[in-house]
Amino acid sequence: MSGKNYEDDIRKWWDSASSYYQEEISGDRMTDVNYGPFGSDEKELRLIGSVRGKNILEIGCGGGQASIALAKKGGVCTAIDISAEQINTAVKNAVKNGVTVNFMQIPFSSINKLNKRKFDIIISVMALQYCSDLDRLFKRVKKLLKPKGVFVFSMEHPFYLLINPNNMEIEESYFNEGVKKKKEVWPDKSVHYFVYYDRKISTVVNSILASGLKLERIVEPLRFKDKVWGTGYRKALVNRIGPTIIFKCRN
Repeated sequence: MSGKNYEDDIRKWWDSASSYYQEEISGDRMTDVNYGPFGSDEKELRLIGSVRGKNILEIGCGGGQASIALAKKGGVCTAIDISAEQINTAVKNAVKNGVTVNFMQIPFSSINKLNKRKFDIIISVMALQYCSDLDRLFKRVKKLLKPKGVFVFSMEHPFYLLINPNNMEIEESYFNEGVKKKKEVWPDKSVHYFVYYDRKISTVVNSILASGLKLERIVEPLRFKDKVWGTGYRKALVNRIGPTIIFKCRN
């Protein structure tokens, strides 16, 4: 499901949306890894365990919240993102929080630039729905992980994306996988294109297995009180289908 690479569109959207997203969605919460909308955090789920002294890579780091939280706990963190604006924000956030994280502007397709490094833990929070080729990415993640290293990533739950939160009706087919490119006209009348990839759960699982990674757990959490991700998520739908799904793998 690679097809055309929409990385340029994705980069442009995130460069444009970064300041709004960080202010309205991500906030300043940098005390723990929050896995996604109403999806609980690492303190509760305990998916990666102790990070002190561990080499950690975050893929699609946005404003750096997760990596900064892990650095506070003693992790040695590298974090990459496609967006220069997101990376700039992440660097500022790290300075404000008094930690050191190696932030780098690298898209999914160029993750092999890190091949000389080996990591104990690789994480990705709500970012892989913007990856055009999961098969290739997972194979590269496997190469970057140390033996028995842990890979944990979260995504928007495919079931949640099928339903219109305003009328609670199914508007998409679960089987309609692939790239989705949506035209947006923002309040300032500027035109932007939001691009992401829909995948079935089985597609994600099969990509993991094809890479040689071992799938240990799939978590579908639901935490009702969530101040960070609450904007834009209607409780009527959230209460029925949690917006976040998490996968834990091991090398």
